[in-house]
Amino acid sequence: MEIKGRVHSFETFGTVDGPGIRFIVFLKGCPLRCKYCHNRDAWSSEGAKLYTAEEIVSEVKKYRNFIDSSGGGITVSGGEPLIQPEFVGELFKKCREQGIHTAVDTSGYVNLEDVKEVLEYTDLVLLDLKQANEEKHRELTGVENGRIRQFTQYLADINKPVWIRYVLVPGYTDAEEDLMAAYNYLRNFKNIEKIEVLPYHTMGKEKWEKLCLDYPLEGVPTPTKEEVEKAKNILTTGRKE
Repeated sequence: MEIKGRVHSFETFGTVDGPGIRFIVFLKGCPLRCKYCHNRDAWSSEGAKLYTAEEIVSEVKKYRNFIDSSGGGITVSGGEPLIQPEFVGELFKKCREQGIHTAVDTSGYVNLEDVKEVLEYTDLVLLDLKQANEEKHRELTGVENGRIRQFTQYLADINKPVWIRYVLVPGYTDAEEDLMAAYNYLRNFKNIEKIEVLPYHTMGKEKWEKLCLDYPLEGVPTPTKEEVEKAKNILTTGRKE
C-alpha cells in the first residue's frame, strides 16, 4: 500500500527556506505548541489533503526550470514534517532519483530512530532552535528539549549540513543570556553552515483568530533591525557588541 502524506499546502516559489527557488510542502501535525506559531492551523492533522510522494514529485517537475537554474529544490516544512518520516523518506528518495535537492525544516523534536533513514535522503536540515534554556523552552513550546539536543548531536555525528533558524521574540528569546546559551551550545557543531535570525512577526495572528483562539503573544512587538543584528552577532561570534 502506497504511503500518503498529510499535506496542509504548497508554496511554489519559496526563496527563504533553503538555497535557490524552492517548492515548499507544508505537512500537517505538530507535537509542539509554540506561542508564536504562524501556522496554528497545522497543529492538527485533521482536514489534511492526502498525497503520494509521486504526486508531489509530479508537481515539483512543473517548476524544474526555475528550481534548477537557481540552485533550488524541495523543502518539506509544517507543522513538524518528521512526524511523518516514512512519507518524507519516500518523497526525498524519489527527489534524489530525479536530482532534486532536498531540505527539511524541523524543530528536531523527533524520535531519532524513526528519522535516521529519512536523513539519508536529506541534503540539508533547517533546524529551528526555539530556546537553549530547557525551562524556557518548555514554557515557550510546551515540550522539553532533550530530544532536540539528541537530534542535533546526531546531525553532527553524520556531518549533515545544517542551517540554524532562531526566531527572535522580544521577552522570550532575546535576552543576552539566552543568546549566549544558544551560542555556547552551537559553537562546537562543525556541520552548521549558517545561522539565521528570524524576527518575530504577527502575520500568523489571523490564523489563531480564525480558529477562535486567543493569540498568546498579543502586544509583543516585532524586534528592530538593530536588535536582530545584535542577536545574530551574539549567536555567530559570542560577542555582545
